[in-house]
Amino acid sequence: MPGADVNTEDSINGLGLIGAAVAVSAWGVSSVIAKEVDMEGLAVAAYRFGTYGLVITALMAARRHRIGWNVMRASMAGGIALGFDVALFFSAVKLTTIANATVIGALQPVVVAIAANRVFGEVIRPRDMALGLVAITGVVVVVLSAAADAPTDRRGDLLAVGALFAWSAYFVFAKRAKGVISTNDYTVGAALWVAIINAPLALLFGQSLAWPTLESWGWLLLMAFGAGVLGHAVMNWSLQQIPLWLGSTFTLLIPVVSTAVAWVFLDEPVTGVQVGAIVLVLVALAGVITGQAGIGSRLRPLRR
Repeated sequence: MPGADVNTEDSINGLGLIGAAVAVSAWGVSSVIAKEVDMEGLAVAAYRFGTYGLVITALMAARRHRIGWNVMRASMAGGIALGFDVALFFSAVKLTTIANATVIGALQPVVVAIAANRVFGEVIRPRDMALGLVAITGVVVVVLSAAADAPTDRRGDLLAVGALFAWSAYFVFAKRAKGVISTNDYTVGAALWVAIINAPLALLFGQSLAWPTLESWGWLLLMAFGAGVLGHAVMNWSLQQIPLWLGSTFTLLIPVVSTAVAWVFLDEPVTGVQVGAIVLVLVALAGVITGQAGIGSRLRPLRR
């Protein structure tokens, strides 16, 4: 990263906060939509990200903007991280409970906060740390309150830990792409890498890549361009406007949104304890967000 880039008091953009909220909401809805697709996980990932990447690449080419090797090279690290996050998470839930995998994933803000401090010099106030831990606690309660007794395999838990670090790395690489390539180029390149990784993995693990049904295509397109545009593209842009740790903290809304949407549209039961925990998460995150007003992120110079 050329030079020493110092974030000023104006570095937190209000639109960046809104964008992060929109992105994680799109991801939360996408998690519920995935249940409606009659395909296995790695195949869904290959088609979903491949469709987004190829369609947007074609649209860009029509406007004489090519996605060349320079874009693929710049998005390689983030795309590979996201690709393995998807592969590891879907593999994890086959061996352990969704509750275990989700709770492990909810620790992402902790991992990202450490990386944000070491890589970007971001300084997090004790108040925000405390509120973040409260939100993480709420997410754990939301998930575990719905968990039925089910056998778990520690290998699945280890895969979920791998997914946690891959998901965290994706956020770090997305932040580092600032000034290298545009947000749109980065998102398209990363999506293509996810498809490139998950297609052969699907075949390796015996998952069919057969042409989806018309109904499945409808859901896949909704996921590709809903979670793709409103999720990944918007979050990648937001990470250029707000501190990395703050963008990561927003991901705690994903299981909250998924639970609420599944309750409304899939009639999945929600307990009183879950409702209380959801309120706790929302209040804690609201405290983190409102606390950013007029503060900015107090950063040291970025390391080379």
